[in-house]
Amino acid sequence: MGLATANGDSQASGLRFLIYGRTGWIGGLLGRLCADRGIAFAYGAGRLENRSQLEADIAAAAPTHVFNAAGVTGRPNVDWCETHRAETIRANVVGTLTLADVCRERGLILINYATGCIFEYDEKHPLGSGVGFLEEDTPNFVGSFYSKTKAMVEELLKNYENVCTLRVRMPISSDLTNPRNFITKITRYDKVVDIPNSMTILDELLPISIEMAKRNLTGIWNFTNPGVVSHNEILEMYRDYIDPEFSWRNFTLAEQAKVIVAPRSNNELDATKLKKEFPELLPIKESLIKNVFQPNRKTPIRP
Repeated sequence: MGLATANGDSQASGLRFLIYGRTGWIGGLLGRLCADRGIAFAYGAGRLENRSQLEADIAAAAPTHVFNAAGVTGRPNVDWCETHRAETIRANVVGTLTLADVCRERGLILINYATGCIFEYDEKHPLGSGVGFLEEDTPNFVGSFYSKTKAMVEELLKNYENVCTLRVRMPISSDLTNPRNFITKITRYDKVVDIPNSMTILDELLPISIEMAKRNLTGIWNFTNPGVVSHNEILEMYRDYIDPEFSWRNFTLAEQAKVIVAPRSNNELDATKLKKEFPELLPIKESLIKNVFQPNRKTPIRP
């Protein structure tokens, strides 16, 4: 396994990253970021649940940090996990724990891209209240099997002092052609619900995850931009910046439930901890405009 790098800067920095999730969206973006920044990196070839393969990857790459962007989310969506439970457990629980354990044995920090879709609005965190779930809060969303497995593994990973758990939510990037992009998804739906949620702008937050590795940060982090944004607000921005002819229709959660197998998580995560560590972090709506819509602008600026 050879380490890839765009220039010799990584040799001076001493950073060497081992990344799992080469064929995934976040894993692919992370590799391109490393190449652009001259950080030496390699993609892991082993399956997460195969300990000996992970050990071989680490021996070959000799990394300073390991990133896990692998796992099962389901195709075309998380409903797949409802009927493939053993496969989901193998990847999301057994695999992640095995990687964390192998890294701990070797004194390596594991940056684990997890999910914040393990909470839902409740009496203590009402929709629209601005009261978000904290890193210390216990997951309360059990509507989908995917979320159940992610909540399970997050709880177990608390026992590994070498793991940095990043709770990603409804990830968005400036690539509006990618089918995994939350914006791309909702612009293709026949109807959408309109609920404010915490979300992750990858163009801004993936570079921060690299910085977190440099700082050797561990523990649980709500890995979202501060604040919330609703589906309709995003679609209004899409119409204003990208396609003035775009239109959409809404439906209720009850109506949505008739066309999906498993319920979806809706919540606000409190990003105070991340904002304190990275004061430059933009609020979600500002980040959407700066990092996603302005670079893709196709309509003239209105007076």
